[in-house]
Amino acid sequence: MQKIMHISVFLAPVLWGLIWGVNSNSIQIGGLFPRGADQEYSAFRVGMVQYSTSEFRLTPHIDNLEVANSFAVTNAFCSQFSRGVFAIFGFYDKKSVNTITSFCGTLHVSFITPSFPTDGTHPFVIQMRPDLKGALLSLIEYYQWTKFAYLYDSDRGLSTLQAVLDSAAEKKWQVTAINVGNINNERKDETYRSLFQDLEVKKERRVILDCERDKVNDIVDQVITIGKHVKGYHYIIANLGFTDGDLSKIQFGGANVSGFQIVDYDDPMVSKFIQRWSTLEEKEYPGAHTSTIKYTSALTYDAVQVMTEAFRNLRKQRIEISRRGNAGDCLANPAVPWGHGVEIERALKQVQVEGLTGNIKFDQNGKRINFTINVMELKSTGPRKIGYWSEVDKMVVNPLDGPLGNESSGLENKTIIVTTILESPYVMMKKNHEMLEGNDRYEGYCVDLATEIAKHCGFKYKLTIVGDGKYGARDADTKIWNGMVGELVYGKADIAIAPLTITLVREEVIDFSKPFMSLGISIMIKKPQKSKPGVFSFLDPLAYEIWMCIVFAYIGVSVVLFLVSRFSPYEWHTEEFEDGRETQTNESTNEFGIFNSLWFSLGAFMQQGCDISPRSLSGRIVGGVWWFFTLIIISSYTANLAAFLTVERMVSPIESAEDLSKQTEIAYGTLDSGSTKEFFRRSKIAVFDKMWTYMKSAEPSVFVRTTAEGVARVRKSKGKYAYLLESTMNEYIEQRKPCDTMKVGGNLDSKGYGIATPKGSSLSGVTFKTLLFVCCGCEYIAVEYRTPHIGTLSFLFFFLCSTTLPKVSDH
Repeated sequence: MQKIMHISVFLAPVLWGLIWGVNSNSIQIGGLFPRGADQEYSAFRVGMVQYSTSEFRLTPHIDNLEVANSFAVTNAFCSQFSRGVFAIFGFYDKKSVNTITSFCGTLHVSFITPSFPTDGTHPFVIQMRPDLKGALLSLIEYYQWTKFAYLYDSDRGLSTLQAVLDSAAEKKWQVTAINVGNINNERKDETYRSLFQDLEVKKERRVILDCERDKVNDIVDQVITIGKHVKGYHYIIANLGFTDGDLSKIQFGGANVSGFQIVDYDDPMVSKFIQRWSTLEEKEYPGAHTSTIKYTSALTYDAVQVMTEAFRNLRKQRIEISRRGNAGDCLANPAVPWGHGVEIERALKQVQVEGLTGNIKFDQNGKRINFTINVMELKSTGPRKIGYWSEVDKMVVNPLDGPLGNESSGLENKTIIVTTILESPYVMMKKNHEMLEGNDRYEGYCVDLATEIAKHCGFKYKLTIVGDGKYGARDADTKIWNGMVGELVYGKADIAIAPLTITLVREEVIDFSKPFMSLGISIMIKKPQKSKPGVFSFLDPLAYEIWMCIVFAYIGVSVVLFLVSRFSPYEWHTEEFEDGRETQTNESTNEFGIFNSLWFSLGAFMQQGCDISPRSLSGRIVGGVWWFFTLIIISSYTANLAAFLTVERMVSPIESAEDLSKQTEIAYGTLDSGSTKEFFRRSKIAVFDKMWTYMKSAEPSVFVRTTAEGVARVRKSKGKYAYLLESTMNEYIEQRKPCDTMKVGGNLDSKGYGIATPKGSSLSGVTFKTLLFVCCGCEYIAVEYRTPHIGTLSFLFFFLCSTTLPKVSDH
């Protein structure tokens, strides 16, 4: 049905021509339209109806063809000529332009076209489209660009590019010219991505797009998809239809976009036409029924007015023109030109009217002169005219608009949009937030940090909570960024002050400051039940190595004391009775036998003492050293015993990431759309890669949308779920009521939180310097409690050995 409708659309003018062809008031006009030019053809038909009068009518003969096919163009042109047309309206491209201009010059048939202007002189070719070279060069000079990329479509010719390169050679500009006209549609996404990566390497942030609407839309889509070439970039669309393309996607992205517009919608004539155009039935006039019109369609409509005015002037001058009996073969040798072709060409070039594209006037070569082109810029409210260009006045910019692209200069008295995320203790809602407004509703570390930065930088700010509650990750399918990173990339926020982790992937699309907090990925589990004390729990305050050394020291000191007492004569004495009488034997006794030596050492160690004590100097030295040793040991034991009695001891089922990866009973996951998930996804370490393989295939999903959801899942899982998150948040939550979570093991990596801004933002430099000033001198001090081990008390044993062993050797 659709095919029949298209056939009827193109057959209607032919039947119309057959009906009116016998009428002497009918002027035959040829038409060569490319396939897919529905709106242009509708504008052509509307013009035919609009400008037909009782004096004469323009009768079209339409051919629909591939304008890039020279053979098809030749057949269509010859067919039109053989029908006896007075002039031909149509399109061409770089492959068929020479064919058409050659036929026109040979056969004296005027060709009116809205296609790109050609270089040189081509008789009988009337070019409706103004030349953009002068306006483009003036705009480049106005911006003071000296280095930029030039993306051009070779199908539109190379005359504009050549003019830019000539000026670049004269003014020492650095121009990177890239042909995007031959990109394969099947691989265009990959090709554009590679192209913009090259521009990123060359640091090309100023780009001219010398392409038509469809190609511009493709490039804009890729710019948005890649997400790295928006904020801080400046694009000039080098065609005459700035409002023809779909710029809504890049409108809020933060990129400066400029261009040119030939159709002035503020003009009363254009407004009147648009009112009529928007009421047309789209089924009858494809491409109509809209509030806008493409500039090529407007040029087509104006071309009908030019032809009508030219033939009307010929009638007023009573110049008789006729093709009766003059319709011949265009391929005849020698060629037979049409006798009235010169008069028609002259009449067309002498036309001066006001059309949809402004003042229409031609020079002797059939090119537009005395035209005005509006200079446009894409604002947050949409496309806006900021000036115009004309051959006489050159570039004229409205004084209120000032230099283009300077909206972001200066921070004083500006309100900066700060995107953040609700995450304790960084950003939290106050308990009475319902009674407050604006930034007063929030509190936390990042809120205080934003206040200090704004105070030192001298700007006002507005805190906004990210809509989707995510930090920021790129969708694997659409390649679009979400979360806070997405708001920066697409221009919805000016700066992000939040616990946003600095990663390599994010640094490709946004700028980060130096870390204001260092951290790493850690493991959170539910705090296990308290362990019951065992029979030998009294041994826990000291390490088992210390206990063993104490036993050996006890035995060693006792043996040394026994030997010293045996060798020393002062330890031998005779027993006396209570009444003073001596014993009847002459034998002396020694109180420090082996058992008494052990008893003396044990009593001293237990801080109790005994009934005997050494009499010799060497014995007393050994005993004193042992007393000093036991004093330190007992004091350390008592202190640690108090700590063990007050600190709860728990047995954790896992202690590290390796433990997690080796078991299957405890599930574990991360925050979705965050840097932790990205860390595991990209990691090449065997343990982390194994963990990622489990997480991405686990059912139900182990990923959570928010940190609060992850913590809640840990608490409700009864020890069957572990949550992987940043260590700072883990430690904070562990210390908050109900204190039922705990951090286990060390950090899995090392990274930091940073403040983020869009690429190339003017906020980057001043904000990052201020951050260093604000955070200067701030330190995070961690206090770690440890169980004493052999290294802590080793000096005691060295001291004990060094003082007791020499006493043995002395004897």
